[in-house]
Amino acid sequence: MKKYLLIALSIMLFAATSFNVSAQRFQSPDADYIKANYTKYEYQIPMRDGKKLFTSVYVPKDQSKKYPIMMDRTPYSVAPYGTDKYKGSLGPSSLFTHDGYIFVYQDVRGRWMSEGIYQEMTPELESHKSKKDVDEGTDTYDTIDWLLKHIPNNNGKVGVWGISYPGFYTTTSLLSRHPALVAASPQAPIADLYRDDAFHNGAFMLVANFGFYPFFTNRQDDKPTQAQGFNVDFGTEDGYDYYFKMGSVKHTNDIYLKNYKDTVRLWNEMLEHPDYDQHWKDRNVLTHLHDIKTAVLVTGGWYDAEDLYGAINTYKTLVKNNPTTPIYFSMGPFVHGGWSRGPGDHLGDVQFDGAQGEYYREKIEFAFFNHYLKGADTDIPRISTFATGVNQWKNYKTWPPKEAVEKNLYFLPGGKLSFDEPTNPGDDNDAFISDPNKPVPFIEQIDNDMKREYMTADQRFASRRPDVLTYETDVLDNDVTLAGNIWANLKVSTTGTDADWVVKVIDVYPDSTKDNKFTGKDTHLSGYQQMVRSEAMRGKYRNGFDKPEPFVPGQISPVNFELQDVLHTFKKGHRIMVQVQSTWFPLIDRNPQVFENIMKAGDNDFKKATNKVYTSKDHPSYLKVRVM
Repeated sequence: MKKYLLIALSIMLFAATSFNVSAQRFQSPDADYIKANYTKYEYQIPMRDGKKLFTSVYVPKDQSKKYPIMMDRTPYSVAPYGTDKYKGSLGPSSLFTHDGYIFVYQDVRGRWMSEGIYQEMTPELESHKSKKDVDEGTDTYDTIDWLLKHIPNNNGKVGVWGISYPGFYTTTSLLSRHPALVAASPQAPIADLYRDDAFHNGAFMLVANFGFYPFFTNRQDDKPTQAQGFNVDFGTEDGYDYYFKMGSVKHTNDIYLKNYKDTVRLWNEMLEHPDYDQHWKDRNVLTHLHDIKTAVLVTGGWYDAEDLYGAINTYKTLVKNNPTTPIYFSMGPFVHGGWSRGPGDHLGDVQFDGAQGEYYREKIEFAFFNHYLKGADTDIPRISTFATGVNQWKNYKTWPPKEAVEKNLYFLPGGKLSFDEPTNPGDDNDAFISDPNKPVPFIEQIDNDMKREYMTADQRFASRRPDVLTYETDVLDNDVTLAGNIWANLKVSTTGTDADWVVKVIDVYPDSTKDNKFTGKDTHLSGYQQMVRSEAMRGKYRNGFDKPEPFVPGQISPVNFELQDVLHTFKKGHRIMVQVQSTWFPLIDRNPQVFENIMKAGDNDFKKATNKVYTSKDHPSYLKVRVM
């Protein structure tokens, strides 16, 4: 959703989008063109309940023809404020700026210069019986209606786009069901706040959230403001050390109060709801995605550390519930929002053989909106997905592809991994000691942020630790392509009463692999263990995220969870590896390995435990994958 804007990166990451305030200080290549060819207006647009939302509108000076409207609704500010102060870029990309559109940017309800009280991921309503029943769908409807009546030379067609949190507002624009909304592109949208950003299968995403919320919280009342939030002063670049010394999560408010003289309401809403209760169910927009007539392009990145779940499941839900509506889906080799800027030719040490970001912006995104808003011809396929490993765009009629066949990839004794099921009876297992006071780091480098490169980073540092189990195939004699979601089906036990289970799917390069131009200093691709997909599961939620249950010490229990989708080819000569561990710090918070409310755990509650993964015919552990 949001963490991608974290502080140190906020200046440069989204210069091409509406939700980067700091980027306005810098001269964009389009800045002079925009001032010469667009006129800026500012409005307070009234909503049905009387609240007014601050809106900036950029209108082409050439009034000889009518233009469609492109709108971005954002909680990250429409800055700069003032009709004489212009954005340095307009629209999803420069292609739109030069083609001619009416561009609209709006501070959503309760944020920046708009009136109202802000709610995180505003709960959407199925019915609106009175003018007081408002949500993002009604706010979008009222905004579109006002724009059509008050902005001259519009052609009556509206498109909406947005990345991350604005991606959520793009999804909710579909719920306006306004007839003039003909095209929308939710990009890396939050879909279910519990699953996207706050928790992953119940495991709290610590490093992604802690520094974000003070930065995001520029006001906690209903008074419009241009004031910004505050940055956390970590006092070190070593996030592993910082979060470990901080202690349990309950100390975070002490830090906010000590340094910033206030608590953060949105942060505490997360800490107060560790289970998937009604608070989170109200913030799952997927349940409302029915009766949609608008053409939709859902966009995401295979290496999106924030909202991978949102993009994939927004698409799957829309297709399932709206079978006659044109729904497009594009997944590229990108980090969160990475398709909106830059070449998109590599991530960390891993290269993608060309400017994939440029391909997406021109051949998919621009073509989609130009077709539905201006009537241009287009032949873009409904599904455009980038196959990592072989670095090729692939087009399919369904996702996952119908050609993909479900198979099980079994963990075998001796650290083996195979599509052949185990034949050994009994309770063979691999055991390791999990110590939350010596947690496995999520990345080898020193950093105090959620370093996005962890999604493809070399995992050799982890495989050398005694508290990480490693399973590996023989050298592949043919390419193996996985397409679709992956499910971990583990049989485990622990001497504690709770445990986290982290599963990582890894592409092991041959020793003969040569370095490329992006290979980092002191890194070599010979034997590189590239992470392809990974996910955590807080074990107490194994039977339901709304009903935590303790483990019975020593008792074998199934722990099943989704690792989400991939499209990756493990090439001939490579190996497939799976790693299993119980700490992943500080990407996720530390589990005390004692059944309790972890948000209230004390510093002395963290206990060692012996965790086991079973590899026998009677108790098989495996990944359920889809193989092309």
